[in-house]
Amino acid sequence: MKYAVFLGCTIPSRQINYEQSSRAVAKSLGIELVDVGFGCCGFPIEPIDQVKAISMAAMNLKKGEEARLDVVALCPACGEMLMKAADILGKDETTVKNVNNLLSKHVGSEYRGENPRVIHFARMLYEDFGTDKIKNLVKHPLTGLKIATHPGCHYVRPSSLNEGFDDPEFPHSLDELVEATGAESVDYINKNYCCGGSILAVREGVAKAMARKKLEVLTEVGVDALVLICPFCGIMYDRYQKLMNTELERKFNIPILYYPQLLGIALGIDPEELGFDVNSISVSGLLEKVGV
Repeated sequence: MKYAVFLGCTIPSRQINYEQSSRAVAKSLGIELVDVGFGCCGFPIEPIDQVKAISMAAMNLKKGEEARLDVVALCPACGEMLMKAADILGKDETTVKNVNNLLSKHVGSEYRGENPRVIHFARMLYEDFGTDKIKNLVKHPLTGLKIATHPGCHYVRPSSLNEGFDDPEFPHSLDELVEATGAESVDYINKNYCCGGSILAVREGVAKAMARKKLEVLTEVGVDALVLICPFCGIMYDRYQKLMNTELERKFNIPILYYPQLLGIALGIDPEELGFDVNSISVSGLLEKVGV
């Protein structure tokens, strides 16, 4: 199994533990992640200039196609942007013309409509690799851990771009991936709520309130960790949890793990290879609980 890995902008700069653990897990599973020089997906500027955003995505699609590899994205928003761009460019000739005018002017290239398959890292593990294989490779079952999952907003939405993968209202694939490690996936009332990251730059107070509501529920449920698959969700629940602990009388202590970090423990990978030193909320108690 071999994929072109799309890291996006946030992961290398602010959430390196997600990249580090994903590469370690992929290596352990025999999956090759190839770096092909991708740039920004275009998602951050889409509300301002859609044509420029799609042009940025088109250049990345072109690089994936030239590498002759499926593209696996760690960031759900990046994956959505690439899939959305391919969909629009396949239907709207005017957008193709405008995109190629930009690409020709600025980079001397053009989009020719040959798109690689784009898939999120978690979906790749779930569909291409398979939970049964993961179960068979687990060396350190995480029996006894109560894990809450946070699928986030972009992982399986819009469903029209995800070929019917999972349920956009009640997604379950991440829960099944968690249970493949031997841990218990715990249901809770606001599982599908947004983390608040999408409005952090314009309404920080509201964004923090959105994150705090979930942390309050998870504290009452009594989970060992929250597992997620999006770098912005990681910022909101991990880094901002630490910040909120300095601002509020109520203190939270919920470890936030990217799924590859959880899976890495179960596969017997050395915790030092999984980037736990980058996590804002200590995971030492969780590691002790599972005897690592």
